[in-house]
Amino acid sequence: MRTCGVLMPISSLPSPYGIGTMGKAARKFVDFLEKSGQKYWQILPICPTSYGDSPYQSFSSFAGNPYFIDLEYLCREKLLKKKECESFDWGGSEKYVDYGTMYVSRYALLKKAFDRFMENTPEDFAGFCEKEQEWLEDYVLFMALKDANGGIAWSEWEEDLKLRKKAALEKAKEKYAKDMEFYRMLQYLFFKQWKELKAYANQKGIDIIGDVPIYVSGDSADVWANPKQFYLDKELNPIEVAGCPPDAFSADGQLWGNPLFRWDVMKKDGYAWWTKRIAAMAKLYDIVRIDHFRGFDSYYAIPAKDDTAKNGKWKKGPGIDLFRTMEEKLGRLPIIVEDLGFLTPSVHKLLKDSGFPGMKVIQFAFDSREDSDYLPHNYPKHCVVYTGTHDNDTVMGWMKTAPKASVKYAKEYLNLTKEEGYNWGMMRGAWASVADLAIVPFQDLLGLGSEARINTPSTLGDNWKWRATEEQINGQLARRLYKYMVMYARVNPKKLEEEEKEAKEKQKKAAKK
Repeated sequence: MRTCGVLMPISSLPSPYGIGTMGKAARKFVDFLEKSGQKYWQILPICPTSYGDSPYQSFSSFAGNPYFIDLEYLCREKLLKKKECESFDWGGSEKYVDYGTMYVSRYALLKKAFDRFMENTPEDFAGFCEKEQEWLEDYVLFMALKDANGGIAWSEWEEDLKLRKKAALEKAKEKYAKDMEFYRMLQYLFFKQWKELKAYANQKGIDIIGDVPIYVSGDSADVWANPKQFYLDKELNPIEVAGCPPDAFSADGQLWGNPLFRWDVMKKDGYAWWTKRIAAMAKLYDIVRIDHFRGFDSYYAIPAKDDTAKNGKWKKGPGIDLFRTMEEKLGRLPIIVEDLGFLTPSVHKLLKDSGFPGMKVIQFAFDSREDSDYLPHNYPKHCVVYTGTHDNDTVMGWMKTAPKASVKYAKEYLNLTKEEGYNWGMMRGAWASVADLAIVPFQDLLGLGSEARINTPSTLGDNWKWRATEEQINGQLARRLYKYMVMYARVNPKKLEEEEKEAKEKQKKAAKK
């Protein structure tokens, strides 16, 4: 069955309080997806963001982002008052997130909610904490200690805490018990709201595609609590870190700085940490998208002391052994893999052996006149096509910034015209292809330029900010999108007609009552 979806980060949803949340606007977006004939909502990682605000650099692979907790929901739960929410500064623009302001206002407000939460703790709170304790207890202690140490990285904490000496941890748990309870509450609220939002989406026939970064942040509960799983020295400092080699776009390469996995250690324990991580993500999402898949075949290791990626070396990853081991433990899971970039024959083999669908990005198709794998006529059915991802410019931005020869080629190949809109022409290229699944970023549906770009790789300070406004998620756009879904057989029109008929009949019956 040919299907389709939209890429829209939760942070990019409309909201009166500075950032998108799991509240009313998220449900309206689900309604929009249903009306426009979509099957999937793809989001970015929903873990708590660290410095730089990137969802790909998180304090925990398992925790949820407190920014996404809906404040109106907390008002209904009598944990907050609307006047309190309105009294805080949420930044000066409805179109961009102000993360500095967000950090100050959001946590101050959530601490007010915590005081009321502790006066009347929900019955299921203890059960949640017990069920999630394997990751939750390390995370809440990590965050409490981080606050107590003025936000510095755990690698700079006092020796006994850094090395997780038992006596020091017990003392810290006693001293920071209230702070730990605050962070437990945040996770309880997050997962309660997430569960309800996901149930709403699934009831409407919308499945959620969630993102799993391959690497974790060095300054995270993951690394602090599991140092033997990562390539660290005796003092727990990274020996080598992750990145990408120099290429045509970057003379120094990309220095991501994430600690690397000790794949030999992980293999010995049956990839226990990875299995837990993927199991947790498979519960959160309907489909898991794994980022930087080529890193499982071979990965680029850069000396930790270096300040560029020039001196890195390629090293062998776990390959198919990791995925076969996880399949034995978890069963066959619905997974999409990001197989973009320079791919060697061994990466192609790993993709084939895994059986997972890879990704095609139409913007990458027009770099030259060579017969690119990204040109729609070369796609296999078993793939997911995008006009662009969160790391690309929007279609309209690309049309202005890409090399003239590439733009000319795209116009010829896709028959792009100003009258229709270049964005619609490129999206048609995705929908018309044989790819089983086609996903477009919401900004491309709106025809926005580079001002709506989500992320520019290897840059800091101006990413992950773009937000949609309420008016942009509308019925007119849904109807236009639905028309194309019918045209390119990515929706079953009869099914939707039957559902609409049923809904009208229910309304008539309700009106008679």
